[in-house]
Amino acid sequence: MTITVVGRGHSAGLILQVRGFIIYGLSTALTYRHLSFGRDCKKVSKRTRPSSSRDVLIDMKFFWRKAPIETERQVQANKNVFNDSFHYKENYIKTSKYNIITFLPMNLFEQFQRVANIYFLLLLILQLVPIISSLDWFTTVVPLVGVIAISAIKDGSDDYIRHKSDHQVNSRRTQVLTNGELRQHVWMDIKVGDIIKLENNQPIPADLLLLSSSESLGLCYLETAELDGETNLKARQALETTADFGDDVVKLSTFTGMVICEPPNNRLDRFNGRLVLEQAEISLNSDNILLRGCMLRNTDWCFGLTIYAGSDSKLMQNSGKSHFKRTTIDHLMNRLVLCIFLFLLTMSIILAIGHTIWEVELGEKFHVFLPAEPSMNNAVFNGFLMFWSYIIILNTVVPISLYVSVEIIRLGQSFFICWDVGMWNQESGIAHARSTNLSEELGQIACILTDKTGTLTRNVMRFIACSVHGKLYGNLDNDDGSEDTVEGDKYAPKMDAALLLAAKSWNEHVTEFFRALALCHTVVAEQDEKGNVVYQAQSPDEAALVNAARAATFRFESRARELIELNEPAPIGRRFLQVVALLDFTNERRRMGVVVQTPEGKLVLYCKGADSAILPRLKAGSDHLADITTEHMHIFAGSGLRTLCVAMRILDETEFTQWSTRLHQASTAIVDREEKVAAIYEELETDLTLLGASAIEDRLQEGVPETILSLLSANLRVWVLTGDKQETAVNIGYSCNLLSDSTTELFILCGSTIEEVSQELRTFQAKIDLVCRHWKLSLLMESKPAPYALVINGPTLALALEPATQMEFLRVAFSCQAVVCCRATPLQKAQIVELVKKEGRVVTLAIGDGANDVGMIKAAHIGVGITGREGTQAALASDFSFGQFQFLQRLLFVHGRLSYQRTAKFLSYFFYKNFAFTLVHFWFAFFNGFSAQTVYDEWFITLYNLVFTSLPVLALALFDQDMGASWSLAFPSLYEPGRKSELFNSNIFMGGCFRAAIASLALFFIPFGAYSGAADYQTFALVAGTSTLLVVGLQMAMDIMYWTVVNQFFLWGSTAVYFAAIFTMSCDGMHLVFPSEFAFVGVPRNALRRPDFWFTVLLSVTISLLPTLIYRFIQIDLTPTLSQKVACMAKLNRTAPAPSKKPKKRPALSQRSAYAFSHSPGFGTLVMRGVNKVAKRKPQYQFGPNLVNFQYMSNVS
Repeated sequence: MTITVVGRGHSAGLILQVRGFIIYGLSTALTYRHLSFGRDCKKVSKRTRPSSSRDVLIDMKFFWRKAPIETERQVQANKNVFNDSFHYKENYIKTSKYNIITFLPMNLFEQFQRVANIYFLLLLILQLVPIISSLDWFTTVVPLVGVIAISAIKDGSDDYIRHKSDHQVNSRRTQVLTNGELRQHVWMDIKVGDIIKLENNQPIPADLLLLSSSESLGLCYLETAELDGETNLKARQALETTADFGDDVVKLSTFTGMVICEPPNNRLDRFNGRLVLEQAEISLNSDNILLRGCMLRNTDWCFGLTIYAGSDSKLMQNSGKSHFKRTTIDHLMNRLVLCIFLFLLTMSIILAIGHTIWEVELGEKFHVFLPAEPSMNNAVFNGFLMFWSYIIILNTVVPISLYVSVEIIRLGQSFFICWDVGMWNQESGIAHARSTNLSEELGQIACILTDKTGTLTRNVMRFIACSVHGKLYGNLDNDDGSEDTVEGDKYAPKMDAALLLAAKSWNEHVTEFFRALALCHTVVAEQDEKGNVVYQAQSPDEAALVNAARAATFRFESRARELIELNEPAPIGRRFLQVVALLDFTNERRRMGVVVQTPEGKLVLYCKGADSAILPRLKAGSDHLADITTEHMHIFAGSGLRTLCVAMRILDETEFTQWSTRLHQASTAIVDREEKVAAIYEELETDLTLLGASAIEDRLQEGVPETILSLLSANLRVWVLTGDKQETAVNIGYSCNLLSDSTTELFILCGSTIEEVSQELRTFQAKIDLVCRHWKLSLLMESKPAPYALVINGPTLALALEPATQMEFLRVAFSCQAVVCCRATPLQKAQIVELVKKEGRVVTLAIGDGANDVGMIKAAHIGVGITGREGTQAALASDFSFGQFQFLQRLLFVHGRLSYQRTAKFLSYFFYKNFAFTLVHFWFAFFNGFSAQTVYDEWFITLYNLVFTSLPVLALALFDQDMGASWSLAFPSLYEPGRKSELFNSNIFMGGCFRAAIASLALFFIPFGAYSGAADYQTFALVAGTSTLLVVGLQMAMDIMYWTVVNQFFLWGSTAVYFAAIFTMSCDGMHLVFPSEFAFVGVPRNALRRPDFWFTVLLSVTISLLPTLIYRFIQIDLTPTLSQKVACMAKLNRTAPAPSKKPKKRPALSQRSAYAFSHSPGFGTLVMRGVNKVAKRKPQYQFGPNLVNFQYMSNVS
């Protein structure tokens, strides 16, 4: 069925232009340029609008038509009608939870997941029945509506921020090829099949097939920080068929090739498809695809065909869903409220049965002078009505003010986080608490899952020291945090003065060392806005080494295919060298090499790589130099630096020519090409001359090692989830103290099948069982971990997360002191968090700084975002955000610990005071014929939780602390009670209820015994009410450990307000105006004059509090907790402990080589094909018979 609405003209027609929100209940998108309903509708937009702007056509089909499952995607360039027939997603994205239509029902649904809210709703319904209600309905409806309104406003404001972020992204502009010309469009208007033009430093708006670029052979360069956290340069290449299009708009607009590929998925490292063009089919892979979230770098322009848009893009497929997060205490409170409700039912049933028995035995005797209605003569029916009456009277065991108070406390604790200057830094400003209902959960974290790049590290590598021909250069002890900057570059080499002098004075060994660093790489040079040459590298190691060579006056200027422009110290200056062969990096080789021909015609092989790949290939007689260099590398590794060896070899021209022939044969082989090429490389990389070794610092965020040590000291599990290679991640693990030389063994999980992974896990578990053996995961988390570490990469991780192996994997991981997951995709990060949450049953915290971390941040109980180099996506999706990883220590050990401690104390006290208050009614029922008569005055019941006891307990929950922040940071073990939920759990709750029951016995029977038969009911009620208020007030005074002016004012002020209120409500004037509401006329004036009143109150209070005083005295004296010991130290010694010093670096047992582990095989070959635009002059050269022989034409600097 189709509905068509046609309008013509302003007065006679209908013009629809809707701007703003999205109605997702009925439609896929309703945006300020689109009005659409369902997947099958035709959109009206600025691009597809009819030629007459006054004509609007809307075609709407029923939205309930189910879309077919997509098995493959067909996209034809410049054919919108064909592509629209598949109803692919447009480029609009949505990260918010609500819209105007769905906000109210969805929010109410979320809020009524709280058992207490449902309980109070039912209670409100009961109070509307006059025959059973003894309290007015407004005593419940006003607090209930208030709580729901406060929570709704808070949730709505949080979601409004997400809406603004979505609008900002969707409104970005880009150039789209439309009707043969380029036009500016917003991102959300991009559709599958559109051809888009991107320019340098622009973000990519959708997943595109690269068609052409400004670089030679259709190359372009990307920064993928939002996808995998790496700021390294990645290369992509267009197909030869489309690369020839260049920027010719005519050719691009007539291109009608069809792409047939896999349906949308979350695999960032894989793309399978083919391009069908003029009866020919060309294979497509991930090297031809530009993914949304990447940034175009070092490329003037490029054109791409949109394949996946919006939520179908791989970035959004990995982003995860927003979850409604509730704390562990919320879940516990739901269970406790259910138990309390059952307890309430039990009490009401007992009292209803008692009333029925009383009616049968004694009630009929009262009918002589208190006649009852005929319908009320049935004792069973009266008992039934009395059951509901007691449900209403005893409902104060869980008052609605509990949830109002909890929301206020959480809001106040969130403000404390934002106001903490200890978590402020200049770059990102203050910390932000974006979710205001999770503060106490910060005190119960058991497992921390962190990103590496940009979170633990600064994304900056720095050259620190080197060993050249057996001599060590660099000051490893100088760690002042300063950076010697190179103009126009973010990588900052730290050069030793003696090393610089040796380079400028043409020391033979130092010269060759830096020349090797300046030539043996795949770095691409570009100019910034100021005209300075900056380096874009696939690996940050590469950029750091080339920058070190530049600082030593061996300046890499540009690359033009096989030519490298190098500026050396005087008197040589600028010259061009030809790269005649590049021996590319692979994971197995762990090294790379480059063969260059100098202007003098000499052939030189420069090689760099891991020590295990270079040292065995040295020429004979190099043992002594190798031993000295190895000793220096031990020193570097002991300081947490990444090392690599540098070597060279002078080649014979005839030998090289023969080798080139064999290399060509191997590179064209059909079978085992990679193995044959690697073997040919091996032939040339022999008889090397060792030049030296470099030491690079992968700069950690400030305070990371100290923070990791503190977290481990609190027995928290710390897992690193990163997209980096294995060696890089392990190296950082050692640098940040997550791994140490005390680690007995690194378990490397690398199986390629489920059976292999399972066997490896069983082998690891057998070793762990020799140290500790716990079969329950909860016990594993509470016990001290075994001295092992688990390392696993992305492909193997996918197998370990399968149902058949996930429990084995989790058991091994929980037993180890550290877990490092390498090459993990964003989705895998989120899956790991979900697995730890679901099966491990522990509270998780995920922390990251990039868009690739959003999934795990949303999945964890607590998501923390770092505002850093990779943008603000992680911060916007997080619950808490700040600028540096080191602030996590303060967030958990200070704010988290105090928030949990305060909330636990608040709940224990709140249930205590309400049970003590309510159980008095229960005991009184046995002496009033089970008639549902209350002990206290009705106004005292109404004001007890709202006025008399609300503010003191709020002050307790907001300001109480057992010690200062510095003491909490100095003793990380203080965090353990929260992690183990020791301060508030079912046992603590039951203990508090038992103490409240004992107190209620004293609060009822002592006044009842003192005044039974000797005083009126009003005086008895006043004594019981006054005793109850003083008992709960003094009980809280016993719980307060940090007295402030606010505590004093609220506690004693509330007591004063109570006495002022009872005098006011019992005065003659109030009774004359409201005779039925204020019946206790003159009672306080008479009762407070009598000594027996005060003696009874004193006796009731003393007996009620005495058991608690005795228990606490014995407990503190015999079994004091760590918190009590440290609190005593803090009181005796007011001087805060000195901040922990930076951990001393110890010599490593073995050096950790870390050469370019972010490299991807084949990148060097791609770079060699491109033309670097920085080159400003071309060398003049002529070809020799076999090799290129340069005529040296450059001017001497």
